[in-house]
Amino acid sequence: MILSHGDVIAVVDGAKFELYRNQGSGTEPALAALPTPHLREDDKSAGARHYTSSGNPTGHLLDEDAHAAAVTGWLNHEVLGGRIARLVVIAAPRTLGEMRLHYNKALSSALIGELPLDLAGRGDQAVLRALKGI
Repeated sequence: MILSHGDVIAVVDGAKFELYRNQGSGTEPALAALPTPHLREDDKSAGARHYTSSGNPTGHLLDEDAHAAAVTGWLNHEVLGGRIARLVVIAAPRTLGEMRLHYNKALSSALIGELPLDLAGRGDQAVLRALKGI
């Protein structure tokens, strides 16, 4: 995948959220970490279809879904505010599926790529390798 200067990459899993901005060019990308925003993750309605049961004994799916919804809500807000023009989302497959439920039209238009990979916590070099593999 060729990134333009200024493109934003969001790396997400059920508990982590990392942001990078391409400071390089399309042929020589260079990712710079951005500060991770504080998210309001107390809205558990996103995961209301996951009840505590033998298949989900701790209710952690509620927490993961609330995290995915909070991240997507923040990204929607940033795109609508013009602070993100082009976006790549790299997320664990289950998290990516939950995030897609919350994309607004503006975010969908700004989205230049998605990768269903769990790269949260692995750093910018792992993200660059994954992006070059597309």
